Amino acid sequence: MIERKQYLERLISKKENGLVKVITGIRRCGKSYILFNIYKNYLQSIGVEEGCIICLALDDDESIKYRNPLELGKYIRSLTADKSKIYYVFLDEIQKVVTIQNPYIEGAEDKIGFVDVVLGLMKQDNIDVYVTGSNSKMLSTDILTEFRGRGDEIRVNPLSFEEFYNAFEGDKRDAWREYYTYGGLPLVMKMKGHEEKAKYLQSLFDKIYLGDIIERNKIIKDKSILDDILNIVSSSIGSLTNAGKIAKTFKSERQVTISDDTVSRYLDFFIDAFMLYKANRYDVKGRKYIGSPLKYYFSDVGLRNARLNFRQQEENHIMENIIYNELCIRDFTVDVGVVEYCYKDEHKKSKRTQLEIDFVANKGSKKYYIQSALTIADEEKRNQEICSLKRIGDSFKKIVVVKDNILPWYDNDGILYIGIEQFLLDQNAVDI
Repeated sequence: MIERKQYLERLISKKENGLVKVITGIRRCGKSYILFNIYKNYLQSIGVEEGCIICLALDDDESIKYRNPLELGKYIRSLTADKSKIYYVFLDEIQKVVTIQNPYIEGAEDKIGFVDVVLGLMKQDNIDVYVTGSNSKMLSTDILTEFRGRGDEIRVNPLSFEEFYNAFEGDKRDAWREYYTYGGLPLVMKMKGHEEKAKYLQSLFDKIYLGDIIERNKIIKDKSILDDILNIVSSSIGSLTNAGKIAKTFKSERQVTISDDTVSRYLDFFIDAFMLYKANRYDVKGRKYIGSPLKYYFSDVGLRNARLNFRQQEENHIMENIIYNELCIRDFTVDVGVVEYCYKDEHKKSKRTQLEIDFVANKGSKKYYIQSALTIADEEKRNQEICSLKRIGDSFKKIVVVKDNILPWYDNDGILYIGIEQFLLDQNAVDI
């Protein structure tokens, strides 16, 4: 069993809190396993009876009947009649429940869906409801609206490097290479050899992810455009881009005219499916967001690599993507930082330039400025990496994460240098 302590602790902390626990995330990241195995085992370990844990997988053909919301509500109520007991109801892939016409009001535009069922169940004091789903339009973006303020989202990510490392059965020295190549989808860890892992990851696009996106977004008429946009983003992780730039690529390379708005909507489809994250640019000194360009990262680098048939294995960009994901897993809000400063050129003319900070990570009162650097082997390279950090002008911690396995150290400017594996494996390492 792969331990996913972070998510178990979150579920435990939200147990019987009067809210619907909505577990979201990209498909195949382990949502169902966390709920049906890890959390269920925990409940049984504290004495909850087997019959008080109701598990229903709505994407299973045996549960087709319960995709009707009225049948689902009736079934759950039949199992939770004993008011002296607390029942834990697990509904997996709840977006499979369809919306139907209210059969009791003829001719009215009154619809019934899974939200009505769940809110109805929550009115019973002896029911604690947990639902999972992969449709973020339904379960993430509008979650508070959908559940009228009674939803509590728990976002599940693919395996972090720490989770992957602890479960890795080979030589631990090979764990980083395996992780940055094949990513952290749990099933990949059970597979042997490049061919099997690559085939599985590539099949996820064709058989699941893209199919889901097309099914949910009926405005998509040409799948090839969706494919090409995904390929372009896959090739440019860690690079600044925007919808306009991608649209120009279509025109110059494919002789296809596509509007900026269409590209932007298609990119949002990938974000809604939890495949991509979007990192906005933030002016550190001006304390304001800059509209465009911005950066996109994959929620799982193995998927990104598989999309490109493992041809573009630039470890520096992949490492940057992994650091971004790790910060999100640690519940930081993450932006791409920009520092603007003025200087005089060799002709004494005033110039203005912008320097990039890979990540500005915020959580509560904590803030970190982080640079991802494959190497700082020489002084020139090191100075290049820290140029932006030295010009920030505030006292929040500044960190350079490098690929090499180094002992953490500080330079004369108070900048911390730390190896990628220690950064990923020890959440407290940044505060040494």
